[in-house]
Amino acid sequence: MPGIPSSTLGALDPTSDRAVFRQIADQLRDAIDRGKFAEGDKLPSETELVDHYGVSRMTVRNSLSVLQGEGLVVSEHGKGVFVRPRPPVRRLASDRFARRHREQGRSAFIVEADAAGSHPSVDSLEIKEERPTHDIAARLGGPRKVLARRRRYLLDGRPVEFATSYLPLDLARGTPIAEPNPGPGGIYARLEELGHRLDHFEEEIRARMPAPGEVKTLHLAAGVPVIHLVRTAFDTEGRAVEVCDTVMAADAYVLSYQLPAT
Repeated sequence: MPGIPSSTLGALDPTSDRAVFRQIADQLRDAIDRGKFAEGDKLPSETELVDHYGVSRMTVRNSLSVLQGEGLVVSEHGKGVFVRPRPPVRRLASDRFARRHREQGRSAFIVEADAAGSHPSVDSLEIKEERPTHDIAARLGGPRKVLARRRRYLLDGRPVEFATSYLPLDLARGTPIAEPNPGPGGIYARLEELGHRLDHFEEEIRARMPAPGEVKTLHLAAGVPVIHLVRTAFDTEGRAVEVCDTVMAADAYVLSYQLPAT
């Protein structure tokens, strides 16, 4: 069996105070960054790494665990360890809620999925009237009850996002917004048809590690963080008409922005 080329993975430094398994993880990470292992490529097997470095199998497994914890690789039982694909969706923050998309009957998620060449779908839909949390109520101006729309978004069958929209009940009750399929262009198109022309959106974004329920809902691999985004939509009268609380698989998205310089 041919060995691993020295141009791909080097030798260990016996004088380093860095643990051996971390040195191996560093070299594998560097090889991935340099493109020696591309997206979807299989890394050398445990046996190959043991032979190359002259270490125990447990040391190699610890090295691979480091990379899995960083979300760089994924282990497939019986097949090996593979470089995780890069985010397939480019989320264009400056364009995704453009009115022209709604007028064409296309929601933001569909626009982005089409640009990525992926097939979008939605499941796990729940629609119910409920009392909002203190935070959601404050963002919406203090309604006692809201209509909550919970749904999970998938690309080519893979869960990538889970979102809950909260709308003041006086706006949403008895309208298509309360239906499983609100119609072309989504709930923003329906809000505008109801006379609430959208003026602007405010978003708060943070990255964090997922809660256990989010790992299950989004089928997240070990080490993959989430992007937690809370968006508030305002109409031209300055009223907050929707708050959307979204959790996205961080390995599925690139957040892209265009910002004015003046």
